[in-house]
This record gives sequence, C-alpha cells and structure tokens, in this order.
Amino acid sequence: MVSAMLDLDLLRSFVSVVESRGFTRAGERVHRTQSTVSQQIKRLEDDLGQVLLNRDGKDVTPTEAGERLLSYARRLLSLAEEARDVLAQPDHQGVVRLGIPEDFAAARLTKLLASFSRSHPGMRLDVRADQSANLRRFLDRGEIDLALLKRAAGEKDGIAVWPERIHWVTSKAHPINPDVTSIPLIGFPPGCLYRAGAIHAIESTGRAWHMSYTSSNLAGIQAAVAAGLGLSILSEIAIRADHQVLTAKDGFAPIDKTEVALMASPDASPATLRLADRLAEFCSSVQAKAA
Repeated sequence: MVSAMLDLDLLRSFVSVVESRGFTRAGERVHRTQSTVSQQIKRLEDDLGQVLLNRDGKDVTPTEAGERLLSYARRLLSLAEEARDVLAQPDHQGVVRLGIPEDFAAARLTKLLASFSRSHPGMRLDVRADQSANLRRFLDRGEIDLALLKRAAGEKDGIAVWPERIHWVTSKAHPINPDVTSIPLIGFPPGCLYRAGAIHAIESTGRAWHMSYTSSNLAGIQAAVAAGLGLSILSEIAIRADHQVLTAKDGFAPIDKTEVALMASPDASPATLRLADRLAEFCSSVQAKAA
C-alpha cells in the first residue's frame, strides 16, 4: 500500500543514488553512510510497493518504476528548494513565472526584466523562452503565471493585444530565386505559427517546398537567411539590414495576420500583475516603433 506522503529526504537519496550510480557515492553527496542510504531506498520501495533500483550490475540503475518516479522526485525537490528560497527572504513577494517568445525583441526585453527584478528584490523572477504554442500550454497547465505569446489574429482573451507586422524575407546578398523547383524554407521547429503559415502559403500556390534550416534560436534563423540558405517569415522587428523583404510582386503574398498577446493566469499575484503592466507598456512601445 502506497503511503499518503512522499518523504523528501528519501526522494533526495533516491535521486542521488540514480545520478551517482551507486550507494557509496550517493552517501557522500547527501552526507550519509552507505548503509543509511540503502535503508532509505528500502523504506521508499516499501512505501511505494515497487522495486526502484536494479542492484545486480556494477552500476546501480533505475527500474522502469524508478524511471517514472525520477522525474517526479526531481520536480518535488526543486519545488521544495524554491519554497525555501522564497520564504527565506524577509520581504518576499513570491515567484513570478514568465513565458516569452524567443523572437520578440530579446535584447530590449531582457533589459526590462532585469530592471524589474532589481526593483523587486523580494521577488524571484523565473523566465522561460519557448515557442508560443508551448507557452500557451504551460499557462493552461499552471506552469507559468504570465505569458507573452504570438497567435493568429482575432482571438478574444488577453490582458493586451498588439497586431504584428510579418514579412517574407530572403538574403540581400544572396537572394533565393523564387522560380526554383522547391522553395527552401528556414524556420523554427514544428508548432511555430510562422512555419505553419509559410508552408500553407506556399502549398496554396501549388509550389513544392522543403526545410533547409530549422533552429529554435532566432539568431540562427536570421543568420541562415542572411547567408542565403532559404526564405523565412520574420516579424518586422526581427528583420536585419542584410535581409531583403519579399512581397506579392515577388510571388510571395502575405500570410494570415498574427498578433502578440499578453496573458495571465486567473489567480495571478499582485507582483505578476505589476510585471504585466510593465510588459504592456514595453510592447506598446516596441510595436509603435515598428509601425
């Protein structure tokens, strides 16, 4: 029968054994004897009614049940450490977990976040950069408190929304011939709004395409475009001087409109809402300069 509570001390020893691949090295990490660590693992296995470790070989490895427990154990230990860090601050304001798209004014945005963090020393800022589709899932699952994300134009929810200017781009020095048999595309991995829009736009004209360069990093995509590896779709604020914008006259009609939205969880804290106000001002400024 599984106990109602999982002991963090036992989980810490379990994670240490898996990562160290042995009881002796794990004991050194958690400052306990090998015998004590072994007893802790036995107690955890008894509590869960599962064998968690393979002890037959030279190295100790997790069983299938141990593998399943490992990710949960790491998350629980991380949350416990986060709680201790926050409560250790005399004037704590909690943790604000923010999700941002990697390709939205990164240099200026990080400066704003650093300034906000310095002005709120009692608050812990946790920023995650990812694709907008992932950020939306994180927000829905309660893994982040606030998200700045890109989406198709016309959706209703959001603290604030700004229309986005996006363009087809190629290299200024080495432009791609629009009459090639297969259009080489540069973009973020599957799930990206721009990538999906580019593929749909090309297929709707009956032309073939292939991915010539895929990257999760905006700088990589910008460099690949400038080098002449293919075409991409970028927001106006991400277009560089060594890029050339393509229009309908070049055979590349605009894709469906997109927008930038600022969204918060329903139970957002006062600190989260203060950051949302700063982000709203920032986004309005960025979009005004791009207009």
